[in-house]
Amino acid sequence: MTVYIIGAGPGDPDLITVKGRKLIQRCPVVLYTGSLVPRELLQDTAPDALIADTSSMNLDEIISLIKAAHDKGQDVARVHTGDPMIYGSTAEQMRRFDQAGIPYQVVPGVSSYSAAAAAISQELTLPELSQTIILSRCEGRTPMPEGEDLIALAQHKSTLVLFLSVAMIKKITRQLRPILGDDCPVAIVYKASWPDQLILKGSLENISAQVTDAKITSHSIIIIGRVLGSTDFAESRLYAADFSHGFRKAKTEESCT
Repeated sequence: MTVYIIGAGPGDPDLITVKGRKLIQRCPVVLYTGSLVPRELLQDTAPDALIADTSSMNLDEIISLIKAAHDKGQDVARVHTGDPMIYGSTAEQMRRFDQAGIPYQVVPGVSSYSAAAAAISQELTLPELSQTIILSRCEGRTPMPEGEDLIALAQHKSTLVLFLSVAMIKKITRQLRPILGDDCPVAIVYKASWPDQLILKGSLENISAQVTDAKITSHSIIIIGRVLGSTDFAESRLYAADFSHGFRKAKTEESCT
């Protein structure tokens, strides 16, 4: 018996790994986060599979179902949105599994931040402009560890990607404008890859008003940084004609005689 912690992807039912889909189809027990995981992923489950929406359950109730499956020797597909290792609340479940001696494996998925970057056709790491991505969130009911507040993170001037924070957009812009500048570009993608996906683009100065007008309060990725919309970045050395690597020798220009 194994619990498979599966990343279902950001919303589009096609954005799940082949391995994840196959496990959902064959496992006799499927537990999924109904508030975010598309129902289409459950269409091909085994006819007699136990399928449970965990969005209204607490941790003890979820673990109880998994322990019952363990006692019966039944594999479990534990389906989470996006990638389960990023804001997936999976660490606490794995800790319980370790304590109970329940074997488990993690199947990664496409994160919503990747889907958001794809939705706006934006590479988040541009040569000589930003080679670092900081994934974080604005402090809410969950306190931030010391040194991880937005003001501290913004000092790096890296591409900043915020989960679970759009409801606090006014606080975010108020804190970041003095550091990154009023004109610093911002993109917000609501429900990336879902049919009702919505994209907002602006700056730290005006994005808050757009969010208010669109009445967005959840399910959004915020991307902040100078990579957004940049067209004058340096080209990668990877494909440069004068750059050698293990699979290609540099081409040198012949001298004119």
